[in-house]
Parts: sequence; C-alpha cells; structure tokens
Amino acid sequence: MPIYEYRCACGLRFEKLQPHPEAPAPGCPDCGAEPAKLPSAAAVLGKAGAGLAREEMPQTWRGTYNGNREYVTKLRRDWDQRQRLEQRHPELAGDTRPVLAHEGRYHDKPLRAGDPLPGDGGKEAPKAGGHGHFHGHGHGHAHGHGHAAS
Repeated sequence: MPIYEYRCACGLRFEKLQPHPEAPAPGCPDCGAEPAKLPSAAAVLGKAGAGLAREEMPQTWRGTYNGNREYVTKLRRDWDQRQRLEQRHPELAGDTRPVLAHEGRYHDKPLRAGDPLPGDGGKEAPKAGGHGHFHGHGHGHAHGHGHAAS
C-alpha cells in the first residue's frame, strides 16, 4: 500500500497508508476535518523535496548563521523555487496569515493574525495590518495601550 501525505486546514501534516489513490482522505487526527492530499515528491535519483515551507524558514538572525552570505543566498534561491511551486500547488502554501509573535511562549506555535490570544478570554489577535501592543518594544506612547496619560 502506498503512503500519502496530507495537510489539514488546522496546520497538521501527516502521512497515511491508503489502499489506492482514489481512497477517500482520512479524517485529521487532531480536529477530524477532511485534509487535502499533497502532491508526492518525485523519485529521481533519490527523493526530490518541496523545499522549506514558510513556517520552516529561519525566523532569527542566528537562524541564518548570523547572516552568512552563502546560506542567505541559498535560502533566497530555495524560497523563490518554493513560491513558484506554491503557485502551481496552493495546497502546499499552508497558513499564510502574518506571524505576529514567534519568540518566548510563541516559540513552538507562532501567534498569527486572527488567532485567539491566550489568557485573554478568546479575544483575537489583530488582523493583518492591525497594530497590537504585545511585541515588546516602545513606541514613545504613554502606558495604557496608546492613550495619553492624564
């Protein structure tokens, strides 16, 4: 039986043995929704990969080996190739919402625009283009989320 790769709208990627290509997609192990079947990597002298997904790209200066020129050039080339692939196969793009926070408590699961804020009663993070006050650097405004002190 062949192994197929699936990606759910909740962000989970998983593999599943299927008896044949027309078999219905299995339910997502995390949320139960029907996932999308991803195109298989071509087997040409080994296994061709799709390259790093957006969420797998380095997020920090250290992640680029302190800006190593050769590594950054390779990342740019790989990213251009990945974007062309995602244009042909949008199901590979994954979650394209902007990342608002990716350090500290968000290291393992970045906070994206529209995600509920933890411990904030289900209130959502700002949408793309919005401006939240949780990113940790000053803007020259008084305390109280941008309201002038009286």
